[in-house]
Amino acid sequence: MREKLLCLAAAAACLTMLAGCGGGTSAQPYTQEQAQAILNSGVFTDDLEELDSDTIWALYGLESGGLSREALTESFVRRSSGATCEELALLTFADGDAAQAALAPLETYLQDQADSNRDYRPAEVPKLENAFLQAADNTVLMVVSGDTQAVEELLG
Repeated sequence: MREKLLCLAAAAACLTMLAGCGGGTSAQPYTQEQAQAILNSGVFTDDLEELDSDTIWALYGLESGGLSREALTESFVRRSSGATCEELALLTFADGDAAQAALAPLETYLQDQADSNRDYRPAEVPKLENAFLQAADNTVLMVVSGDTQAVEELLG
């Protein structure tokens, strides 16, 4: 009996640790300084242009995640003018729940971009399929580049 309880307790501890890893969240929010460091790091081959919050709200389809426009409080978004699919987006939301809700529309956005570029720009598809997308506290960071590993290393 005691052995079964110990096994059950160990399994519960493992599940608790795994739950902490799920959803791609961490305690510290991403910062604009981190986004700027990624932008300056050389992971992008194209010049990226700034997009405003209203444009990215529509582009990423954030409403489909059940979010209100007011939930997106700040954004730092740079996107290729069309030569590549490279992109950097730091989105700040009113709270962590809104950031979590934004992940699904962003995943859909990345998949739609990959699907629409398969015939048009097939060399860009791996960037979209291996994009960095993660929520941290009330922020979401998405980076579409040819070097996701370098992005992860920059973030520590």
